[in-house]
Amino acid sequence: MLKHIRRYVWVIPTLFMAIFIGGFVWLATPVGASMPQAVDAMQSNRLVTVTQDTYLVFSPADEMPTVGFIVYPGAKVPPEAYAPIASAIADEGYLVVIVPMPLNFAIFNITAADGVIAQFPNIQTWAIGGHSLGGAMSAWYAYDNPDQFAGLVLWASYPDASRSLADSDLKVVSIYGELDGLATPEMVRGSGAFLPEDATFVEIMGGNHANFGWYGDQPGDNPATISRESQTDQIVDATVKLLKKLS
Repeated sequence: MLKHIRRYVWVIPTLFMAIFIGGFVWLATPVGASMPQAVDAMQSNRLVTVTQDTYLVFSPADEMPTVGFIVYPGAKVPPEAYAPIASAIADEGYLVVIVPMPLNFAIFNITAADGVIAQFPNIQTWAIGGHSLGGAMSAWYAYDNPDQFAGLVLWASYPDASRSLADSDLKVVSIYGELDGLATPEMVRGSGAFLPEDATFVEIMGGNHANFGWYGDQPGDNPATISRESQTDQIVDATVKLLKKLS
C-alpha cells in the first residue's frame, strides 16, 4: 500500500504547479489587443501631447491644465486601449493619466494614484475613475483618501457596498451601457445607494461593456448596437461635463 502511495506522491505538487501556472497565464493574458485606433491615439498631435514613462500621460498641447483625471484600466485590458478617450478629454483642456497595472489588474495596485499626484504638483484639482474593475478600485481609493479628490468617474462600474461614498462630497458621474453584459444597468443603477445623492447616471443607449475601450470584444458581454466611435463620443462628453464642474 505504501509503495502505491509513494508512486503517486509526485502528482500532488505537479497538480498544484499546473494550477499555479494556468492561473498566472490567465491573469497575464489580456482580453484583447489594443486596436489600431488606440495605437494611433498614443501619438502626440498639434492639440494633445502624449508621453509614456511610468504612466500614459495626455496633456493639452497649448495650455497648462489645472484639473487632472486619473484612469484605472479594466481587468486584463491593456492601458493603451483607453488612449482615444484620454486624448479626446485632454483636447478639452484636462490632464489625463492612465495608470498601467500589474498583470492589468487594478486590484494589485489600488494606491497607484499616489505616484501620479506626486508627479504632477501643478494640478490643483483631481478626479479619479476607471473602467469596470478599475472604476471599482478607483472608488475604493477615493473612499480611503477623501481629501485627495473632488470627482469620481465610473465607466461601467460601481463602488463596493462596504465602502459607501453616499456621505462624501465627491462629484460623481456613473456612465454605463444599455447592453452591458458584465456591469449590467441593474447593477450600476443599484449602486446609487452607495454614491452621493447628486451623483449623475448616464446611460449610453446601444452601448456595451467592451466599447468603453478600444480592445475588441469581451467574453460575457452583449453586442453593441452603436459604433465604438459613438460610444466613445458619449463617454467623453459625460466625463468632460463632470470635469467642468471641478474647474
